Amino acid sequence: MGPLNLPRKVSVLGSTGSIGVSTLDLFQKAGVEVEVTALAAGRNVERLAEQARTWRPKLAVIEDESKLPELRDRLKGTGIEAAGGAAAVAEAAAADAQWVMSAIVGFAGLAPTLAATRSGAIVALANKESLICAGPALLRAARLAGGAIIPVDSEHSAIFQVFDPSNAHNVARLILTASGGPFRGWSREQMAHATPEQALAHPNWNMGARISVDSATMMNKGLEVIEAAYLFAMPAERVDVLIHPQSIVHSLVEYADGSTLAQLGPPDMRAPIACAYAWPDRLPWPAQRLDLARAGQLTFEEPDYERFPALKIAKEALSAGGAAPAVMNAADEVAVAAFLQRRIGFLDIARVVAETLERLDGHDLAAGTDEDALAAASVTDATARRSASDVVAELMARA
Repeated sequence: MGPLNLPRKVSVLGSTGSIGVSTLDLFQKAGVEVEVTALAAGRNVERLAEQARTWRPKLAVIEDESKLPELRDRLKGTGIEAAGGAAAVAEAAAADAQWVMSAIVGFAGLAPTLAATRSGAIVALANKESLICAGPALLRAARLAGGAIIPVDSEHSAIFQVFDPSNAHNVARLILTASGGPFRGWSREQMAHATPEQALAHPNWNMGARISVDSATMMNKGLEVIEAAYLFAMPAERVDVLIHPQSIVHSLVEYADGSTLAQLGPPDMRAPIACAYAWPDRLPWPAQRLDLARAGQLTFEEPDYERFPALKIAKEALSAGGAAPAVMNAADEVAVAAFLQRRIGFLDIARVVAETLERLDGHDLAAGTDEDALAAASVTDATARRSASDVVAELMARA
């Protein structure tokens, strides 16, 4: 095997979350020589300082400015510049890096992702909200800057690895697999009494709070359907979902001749991160190998749109286009936060999203596809959050 031509200068946005931690762990286990130019985190100042002392970036950023004095104190004497606030996170994203891991959760990840994309870097995209809220503008920015966006979600990474762009006209369907989440076998009546602790207990993946709850409602898969449609320029009717509880087959691409190609592997986020880092090469690292004999039977089933209406809502938002996906994302963030605070029930999450979309239907909201995509998406996000908060308050009043 010849020497790999790997990115040397890297930045990690969302470094203290599960994806950021996995990224740095992968670099360590693979023994790659990287120069970390910037690390950025939300509120976990202790872990950020620990990472900075280990990786010695030029810049360490904490989004919560109230924690900046503590970060500076923890990095005293290291020569590492410390900064705070959303603007500083965007600055870190546009720093001198060839490869940027974008793993800040939620709408907050859009501005830094756009900044990284406009810098011409290869952006390893783990922040699906960026594509949901401003997908066309983000992809256009990458093309204009001469960079690239490589998906890190295991499902989109799987499609990316078996999707032949030169033969895209012969793709019949993209099929995203879903574990079904912790409530796959639950009835609507049972889910009505689900607690945040139960919703956070994903059977296969270790993820952050919002993503775990979204997996339980299947909104996460709905967001991924929209993301796949944007990433691979595929119409809504040709993006499907298949329940696969074992999370071994990560997604499939069906071609016009009846051939269906799939990417398989143990559920470990370091695998798609390694793909995004080394592509089109492959990064040798001590990954767990797939033992199909030990895995035994792999099972599949159709999704239940009645028990999990969030998936249907997402497909309808994709078909509606315009600002609908961004409105849906904002409403979901508000609803999930309210559920985790025990202000609404589990089934109310989808209700909040559906009601917010209905109330804002026909409103003159920017879709995030113009040159000032960030400003347009911000207006849409703020409007949708206000409307969703009103819906939450009304549900609480009726409870």
